[in-house]
Amino acid sequence: MKKNFTVWLLAAIIGSIGAADTDSLQFDELSRHFIDHLLSLREPARPRVIEDAVIFTASSAYRRVGIAFAHEGFAKVYWFRRLMTPNENAGPWIKERPPADLYRDSGILYYIYPIPENVSSRLEYRLIIDGLWVRDPLNSDYQNAESGITRSVVSLPPKSGDSAPRRSGLTFTFYAESGGTVTVAGSFNGWDPFMYELRETSPGRYTLALALPAGTYQYAFFYRGERRLDPHNPRRVYTREGKAANEARVE
Repeated sequence: MKKNFTVWLLAAIIGSIGAADTDSLQFDELSRHFIDHLLSLREPARPRVIEDAVIFTASSAYRRVGIAFAHEGFAKVYWFRRLMTPNENAGPWIKERPPADLYRDSGILYYIYPIPENVSSRLEYRLIIDGLWVRDPLNSDYQNAESGITRSVVSLPPKSGDSAPRRSGLTFTFYAESGGTVTVAGSFNGWDPFMYELRETSPGRYTLALALPAGTYQYAFFYRGERRLDPHNPRRVYTREGKAANEARVE
């Protein structure tokens, strides 16, 4: 479920680490869902279990990092991506593509792994760092297998029943001409008009689902360079800057 996502997003996620193209980036739906957690990272750290997935990180000082799992027989390697964050010293940018100095390497490589249904209590894995199989240096939990190979371990929280985990949040819908670009910004992302782009799910219908904690949020759409209110949401307020916005609540 991948799509091309242009680099004018100030919080960009680079795809292939070995040959990252800074003019055209890959931004998948899973990264989009967890972007707030990714942008909260300040440095590489031990794996984090978020909802029904695990976020693994490593230092971007490595040339290439991959991960393989014991329950898959270590047969498949998943490659980490480079996390790019806004350059705080960069000024505003309003054209289609910004210069390279608008974003910077955060120092973090990451991979998001959805927890499989057949894995209940723990994930056992190994990393491939610059061509060498190693245990995760950021994870102090590991075990020695009978083969003598050390595996890193992530303990998983118990699952509540057989139903899929519930993801609360807001679903945004906007109607416009087909083939356009629609984004949404609000109090949930510092009113960044480039971070979240809606997907055209049917001709002229654009949608985006964001996982958000319980609370009240203000938002507005951006289409053809203009700020647009949600005509289907009667709850309208004014922001601290005096601009009109819609308001929605997550229970």
